Amino acid sequence: MASPTRIVRAAAIQIAPDFERPDGTLERVCSAIDEAAAKGAQLAVFPETFVPYYPYFSFVLPPVLQGAPHLRLAERAVVVPGPVTQAVAERARARNMVVVLGVNERDHGSLYNTQLVFDADGTLALKRRKITPTYHERMVWGMGDGAGLKVVDTAVGRVGALACWEHYNPLARYALMAQHEEIHCAQFPGSLVGPIFAEQMEVTIRHHALESGCFVVNATGWLSDEQIRSVTPDANLQKALRGGCHTAIVSPEGKHLAPPLTEGEGMVVADLDMALIAKRKRMMDSVGHYARPELLSLAINDRPAQTTVPMHAAFPTPTVPRSPDHDHHDDPAGQPAADDRTPVLRVAAG
Repeated sequence: MASPTRIVRAAAIQIAPDFERPDGTLERVCSAIDEAAAKGAQLAVFPETFVPYYPYFSFVLPPVLQGAPHLRLAERAVVVPGPVTQAVAERARARNMVVVLGVNERDHGSLYNTQLVFDADGTLALKRRKITPTYHERMVWGMGDGAGLKVVDTAVGRVGALACWEHYNPLARYALMAQHEEIHCAQFPGSLVGPIFAEQMEVTIRHHALESGCFVVNATGWLSDEQIRSVTPDANLQKALRGGCHTAIVSPEGKHLAPPLTEGEGMVVADLDMALIAKRKRMMDSVGHYARPELLSLAINDRPAQTTVPMHAAFPTPTVPRSPDHDHHDDPAGQPAADDRTPVLRVAAG
């Protein structure tokens, strides 16, 4: 079960968005990729919906006051593919780096919490949407689907990703485990809820590393005091926009590979020794020798969600048996005669 020696240097980036300039956060992303590359990183992970920014307003404002900030977020949201994805792809390719970026994706009239995985050659390897927005987030984002519960092969290995409280959905995590993810990229908003959020986050990512037998690279965002005041002038509500930061890198043995970052901006950089995956799974492989599929298994609907289905796909026309002596009279348009349609209609109706 020995694995060849392979080391991947990863960077988990804790950073503040730019609330003021529409392209400001994208510029910060590109600069952080350059900085991570200067440190030798081959993988960079950014916080949840970092571009243009996480909708912090939805946590502290009542619905009746959310209209203007929600529309502003929609105006600055990311179309995939589009100028933002092109800029990040070009920077990933220039730095030969895998980049995992959270964005607010705009798809016509709806917004989604979307995770993008760019391979080191700039290819968009994965676009997935958070399957269930959490609590206040349901005022902002639509729901994702199972089509994005995928692990993708990249230059640094097999990469999977989940956002925030998706890590509390054990079946979503198991869907990625079953695809043998090697590096799990987790994203949280940061500057939210308070210190207890950071404590819960640490438990969550360390447990996933142990259970999946993979590395976890987790990135959370950060807000300055000035940014917090811009979200709400209420001093009591401002308390809800502090704490909750825990940017960290964890090994398959559940150990921190570098001190986590809980305050301010910066990045956590660590070397991932991929041989540790085999070391962990030798004893506990939750989708292999430690699984009991004849007792417990997971069914996944991995089809993209669709609001319309062509009728020919929803109700395929069955083949109607005909006797060799049957006289077929088709009209010039290729439709069967009226008598021949009757059994078809009965089948379609159930």
